[in-house]
Amino acid sequence: MEKQLIDRINELARKAKSEGLTNEEKAEQKKLRDQYRFEFRQSLQVQLDHTYIMDENGNKRKLGK
Repeated sequence: MEKQLIDRINELARKAKSEGLTNEEKAEQKKLRDQYRFEFRQSLQVQLDHTYIMDENGNKRKLGK
């Protein structure tokens, strides 16, 4: 995830609290938040795909859905 993406999301959030956002900024904020959520979910899915559980007998098995 790019630091610029997170910085821009935070910048818009601060501006929304202090003075409000224009319609264009609200649309940008929604787009950036959606992109952040998508990238977060992708990253989490990759991590879970590479996660294994070891049972009491020492057998490794893939984490199920």
